[in-house]
Parts: sequence; C-alpha cells; structure tokens
Amino acid sequence: MDDAVTAPERVLMVSPYPPVRDGIAAYALQTVRALRQQGHDVEVLSPGPSAAHHHLDLVGPRGALALAKRVRGYDRVIIQFHPDFFYAEPGRATARLVESLALAVPFALAPRLEVVVHEIDRRHGNSRTPDGQAARRLWRLPDVIKVHTPSEREMFIAGFGVPPEKVQLIPHGADFQPHTRLDRAAARSSLGIDPDVVVFLAIGFIQPSKGFDRAVEAFHGLARYGARLDIVGSVRVDEPEMVRYEADLADLCASVDGATLHRGFVSDELFDRWIVASDVVVLPYRNIWSSGVMERAALFGRPVIATRVGGLSEQAAAQADVRLVEDDAELRAAMVDRLPGLDVPAAGRWTEEVPEPTDLHAYVQAQVRARASTRPAAVRRERAADPAVASSSAPLRRLPRLGVPDTNHPRRPVRFVKRWIRKATAFEVDPLLQRVNELQSAMVVALEERSALAATTSAATGQDHEPPTA
Repeated sequence: MDDAVTAPERVLMVSPYPPVRDGIAAYALQTVRALRQQGHDVEVLSPGPSAAHHHLDLVGPRGALALAKRVRGYDRVIIQFHPDFFYAEPGRATARLVESLALAVPFALAPRLEVVVHEIDRRHGNSRTPDGQAARRLWRLPDVIKVHTPSEREMFIAGFGVPPEKVQLIPHGADFQPHTRLDRAAARSSLGIDPDVVVFLAIGFIQPSKGFDRAVEAFHGLARYGARLDIVGSVRVDEPEMVRYEADLADLCASVDGATLHRGFVSDELFDRWIVASDVVVLPYRNIWSSGVMERAALFGRPVIATRVGGLSEQAAAQADVRLVEDDAELRAAMVDRLPGLDVPAAGRWTEEVPEPTDLHAYVQAQVRARASTRPAAVRRERAADPAVASSSAPLRRLPRLGVPDTNHPRRPVRFVKRWIRKATAFEVDPLLQRVNELQSAMVVALEERSALAATTSAATGQDHEPPTA
C-alpha cells in the first residue's frame, strides 16, 4: 500500500477476482478489502466472469486498447500483472512487440498507475531486440512498480532499465488476514486428522513448478514414524501437461504410505484451516518468484521447509521459522528433523536425480513401478499365487483420467473461441470431471481392499478363495 496517499480515492483494480480459482485473485481480494478499510472507493475489472464490477478480455492488443477506454475517471489504477493475463503468446517475440505497444496506451492514459508484478521474464527486456525495446518503454510508464523481494526488484531494474526509484518493495502478506478462527485441535477434528500425528502439508495449485512430487519422494518411509503428508490443491490451468502431472502425482501418492493427494480447489477458509491443522508447511518449488503460501503459514505461526529458489530467501529472512534447502537430500533431512525424539534413518529416498519438468511424466511413472516392486513379500507372494485377485482393479486403473479438452490451436481465432467456451462452461464441467475421477479412484481402492481382505482371510484359514468381481 502507498502510505503517501491518505485522501479517499476512486480506485480501479485490474485483476482476476474470486470466485475465479487463482492465487492472484485471492491476493487482489485482500488488497481490495484493505483499500476499502482505508476509505477508498474501489471497483474491480477482471479478465473473465467473476464477482468483479467489470469484465473484459485483456489478452492481445484488442484487449489492451479496450482497457484504455476504462482507465479514465479514476484517481488511481492498480494492475495485478502476470504475462498470461495480457500476452496471447508470451514466447513469440512478434506477439510480445505488438502487445507491449498496445499496452502502452492504457499505461499512458491511467491518471496514476501502480503495477504489482507477480511474474515476468527479464529476458523479454533485451535492449537489442525490437520487442525488448518496446517492453522497456512500456515499463517506464507506470508511476509505481511493486514487487515482493529484493532479488525481484534488482532483476526488474536490470532487466527492463527502469529507474530504481519507481520500483518499490511490498511484503507479500502486507494485506493478508486470517480466514479461519479454528485452533489446531478444531481444525484437525474438522479434517479427520489424528491429533497426535505429525502433518506435513504441501498446498497450492498443482503444477510441475511447485515440485509436490519432490515432497512425496522426501516423505517416503516416514509414515512408520507417525507422520503423514497431505497435498492439497487443484490444477490452475487446464492444459494437458498440467492435467497429466496431477494424474502422475496421484499415482505417486498412492505408491507411498501416508501420502495423500486431496484434489479440488479449496476456499480461503479451508486453505487456512489446512495450514492451522498442519505441523510443517512444505514448499518444494522448482521455480517461483515469491510465495503467498509462505506468508499464510507465517500468519498462523507454522514452520516452513522451502527450497532456495526465486525470492524465497528474502521472504524467509523476515519470518521466524523457515528452513531453506538446496536439494532433495536436504529436503528429506529437514522433514526427518521435524520428527522429534525418533531415530529416523536418512536412507530410503530415491537416489535418482530429479529431472526437469519436461521429463517428469516418464520419471514419475518409473518410480511408481519401482515402488510397487518393493512392497512386502507377503503381498508379492499373494499376487504371484492369485493373479486374478491382483488384477481385479486393473481394468479401471488402465482407464485414463478424464481431463478437459486441449484449447490450443495454431489459428488464433479458433484458439480464442475454444478458450472462451472453456471459460463459459468450466463451472458446470469441472465438478463433473472431478466427481467421475473420484468415483474411479474410490472403485479402485474398494476393489483392492476387497482383494486384500480376501487374501488375508484365505491365508488365515488355509483355504482357496474366489477372486472378487466388480
């Protein structure tokens, strides 16, 4: 927030907004609340259907020029910036050039412009390329640019040639407020968690950059020491890579005792309730600028284990109990250290180096197969003796999980139409897809538990048993 501005103002906030399932939308909501508490008149413009006052497709030059017509009449315009909100093809230099030139119009027309930068690639400010020169001119237009960590500030100034006095630091959690009043015991009771178990929590949108699979790897073997790992979240972007990563993560959790994936978007209240119920919040990110989850953990006094990437080091410096780790071995050691009074061996983790996200699918599937081969000898003997029992759930497990259609297309008009159809139907389609996938998983579990019960009974009585049927 800008403390220099004290008189009530008419403010336009440009951002995704709830009930849109987006971390930036939740961040913007808390900023809007803080501004209104200060007496400002705030209106919100979002890039899609939401609880905002205005809705406008911001992607592409046409969206930028349409925004230019909306910024007048306000004392201040605040933009929550992420390239995906404005750039149709951030990876293509020509598209970046055209979009930066178009965005310069609303940036210039806004009476006072503040831009909160949540993510951007500094390479797009290359002064030797036309698109980089356009980006540099664009970022000289805002009155204030806000970032969350010193490293982000230095990167932005160097990458885009912005005068240092324009780039301000704001704490990521400056406007954060708690969304639950439950204490640890009540939160655990509401979530069905044993009061004595040690709970490691990884929460947020499920995508390769978050590295939740690394937390599962590090947790392997710790359930026997009275611990559990809960991964809570949903896919933010309905793209094939993200949907496949979620399915791989579900398979991986199923292969590790004590690890559970809780699929689905959680409300602000439920998000905070999970944090209150946890003992340690785990952030095994592969890359990120800064973390809102770390700030919410600090809000409730929860310890954090995080990888040393992006601006997390600077965030951690302002908090009481954050342990930064460099690699997977240190991640596991940090989790082991959170099991007090127990002699837990550091061995038992995967020895292979974690690959880049592009190779993650093959890697995770290989590890699932490897884990299956290490199950107890009794289970392996049972499977060898009665393959029909072991295969009772195989037909269901072979079915691919349902996901949304791919909205990509080489022709931009077709891609535009497909994406808008997707947005317009998501609130109806997504719950159905989630429920069908949950039913599939529940049926697999039920069949395998029935198989295990039948095998146990036959072993105890010394009699043959009939394989269960679906």
